[in-house]
Amino acid sequence: MNQGITRTTLNNAFITESGFRFETPDAAYKTWGTLNETRDNVILICHALTGHAAADEWFPGIFGEGKLCDPAEHFIICINVPGSNYGSIGPWSIDPRTGESYRAGFPEITIRDMVRFQQLLLNQLDIRGIELVLGGSLGGMQALEFLLMHQPIKSAALIAMGKAHTPWAIGISHAQRAAIYSDSNWKGGNYEPGNGPVNGLAAARMMAMITYRAPENYNQKFGRKLQNEDGQFQVESYLNYQGDKLARRFDALSYTILTRAMDTHDIARGRGYIDHVLNRIEIPVQVIGIDSDHLYPTTEQKELAALFPNGRYHEIKSAYGHDAFLIEFEQINHIVKPITQIKPILTT
Repeated sequence: MNQGITRTTLNNAFITESGFRFETPDAAYKTWGTLNETRDNVILICHALTGHAAADEWFPGIFGEGKLCDPAEHFIICINVPGSNYGSIGPWSIDPRTGESYRAGFPEITIRDMVRFQQLLLNQLDIRGIELVLGGSLGGMQALEFLLMHQPIKSAALIAMGKAHTPWAIGISHAQRAAIYSDSNWKGGNYEPGNGPVNGLAAARMMAMITYRAPENYNQKFGRKLQNEDGQFQVESYLNYQGDKLARRFDALSYTILTRAMDTHDIARGRGYIDHVLNRIEIPVQVIGIDSDHLYPTTEQKELAALFPNGRYHEIKSAYGHDAFLIEFEQINHIVKPITQIKPILTT
């Protein structure tokens, strides 16, 4: 996992919305392809909740000749967000004031903080323009904020999210965090490395895996079949496996930090009326829903698409629920690639 990751230190301080200042934060990223002379043949991929900078590992079907991300044509970059445990500044980074890991002292991170952090790295790499920014779920929230912050962008693809995190989604995240907090090893987030709330994180992942798929998919995949002679259902065994798998590769503090960041997602926050916020985004924006998504229903994407002057809506047909954006690569290539050829609306 995470082959070819570059780790660097940002030249400029990263200051969060809450006012916390990181003087020399670490940043992890991965690139494919070569920058052109004008340094603007860039595709920026924003990763989801437990993702990382090696997008070719979790988004493999959009990489390659003739596909959306063709390294022969584009310079493709994916940057690990702050708060994660995959190389960028996070709760297990060393606080220079104490010489110890931040742990529970790591500050609140917002979606806008994630974008500001990535923009610092893009500036440091002298990237001068972006042909396409795209992402799904948490990645789509970042991509949407990129349209409102700083970097010149020619087109965008926003997948399986909306203009703001809804009470439904916030409630689901709250329940997942409660599972982590209830683990006896949580200790207020000040647990020792390797001795964290593994059971709580596994339980949180099990909840998430239910919302990432659809009832029809579970009916077809598992039915009421038993896994073993002890009477355990196959769906129970599957969820146990997924929970244990995440608990081995991810960190509970990072999980709580990033899910709270998702809860802050609201593009109208501090900006006024939402239609006034987005009506100045004149580039082509492809908003993509998934017909079986129960976590972020298609009503959210249809609403979002209608707010852009040059927005359009397309729907992935899939039985895989929210997870379809990590599975239905042929549909994503077919839907998103044409958006890069559409010109922005010209205003007088």
